[in-house]
Amino acid sequence: MANGTLTIDLDALVQNWRALDAMTAGETAATVKADGYGLGIGPVARALARAGARSFFVATAEEGAELRQVLGPGPAINIYSGHMPGDADMIRDLSLVPMINSIDQLQRHLEALPQAPFGFQLDSGMNRLGMEPAEWAALREIDLGREPTLIMSHLACSDDPGAAMNAAQRRVFEEMTAGTGAPRSLAATGGILLGPDYHYDLTRPGIGLYGGLPFSEALPVAYLELPVIQVRDVEPGESVGYGMGYVARQPRRIATLAAGYADGVIRLLSGKAQVYFGQRACPLVGRVSMDMIGVDISHLSDTPASLTLLGRQQGVDVLAEQAQTIGYEILTALGRRYNRRYSGG
Repeated sequence: MANGTLTIDLDALVQNWRALDAMTAGETAATVKADGYGLGIGPVARALARAGARSFFVATAEEGAELRQVLGPGPAINIYSGHMPGDADMIRDLSLVPMINSIDQLQRHLEALPQAPFGFQLDSGMNRLGMEPAEWAALREIDLGREPTLIMSHLACSDDPGAAMNAAQRRVFEEMTAGTGAPRSLAATGGILLGPDYHYDLTRPGIGLYGGLPFSEALPVAYLELPVIQVRDVEPGESVGYGMGYVARQPRRIATLAAGYADGVIRLLSGKAQVYFGQRACPLVGRVSMDMIGVDISHLSDTPASLTLLGRQQGVDVLAEQAQTIGYEILTALGRRYNRRYSGG
């Protein structure tokens, strides 16, 4: 078998959702956009639904359509990007709920689907999506008469509990939503960890479900084993990989593993990351290429059949730090060539 094996622990996923749910008094939804953060929207969403999640969030109506085929009727499927041109049929036929981000989207929705439910997304300071305070103030009383399912906003700095931006955004959100009577939502994973003042009626955890920071107590969900294709002896002065990215100073045993940047092993990991044989670390040497990486196994007495890139020895955030990125990118970059195995759930 030349492809690596990506194992997704659905029991750990469910335990992470339950742990975050236990921190809040209101409803805990689940964000499953980007193919369940790269781990497979079908198995991920089904496991969360069985655990008790009744509301889900995705980025686009197309993702919502895929999710509805997975979940069937019943659970609420909310669309962060709102009602975009061409979405009306999917919204109507599949009972999707767009989070309206602008006057244009509101007009589009009411003209095409005047009876279909929707929510509002407000911009409390992130300047990404949502109605700004002046825009919302002009429409608020008219909009509230249509009984939105949810009024939400999104925190820009919730992964940093000490950031002044968190309290500033909460104040703006309070001012924009006070007295509306509609269910409110401000917190994703980081917002849940900020405490009850940020929870409101519904929380929308994402990365914390999948084992990533800022939920430091999250169980690891993704495990990645990479097969060894070949092992060779490299003499002093010989190089490994493109551009002579590594030159041996003494005799080395180098294993070539079947994974590269086409599989989500980001090129910036070249010469920085480690893989594991049990608890023994083995450094990447040379440049990460499209399909292969080189690993120094000189210190191992056995020749391994495979080595671990993601697991209990090293989670997504450790790998992300080495790649100068975040755990979100590591997860969502995991390629389609891996043999995916789901356990539990």
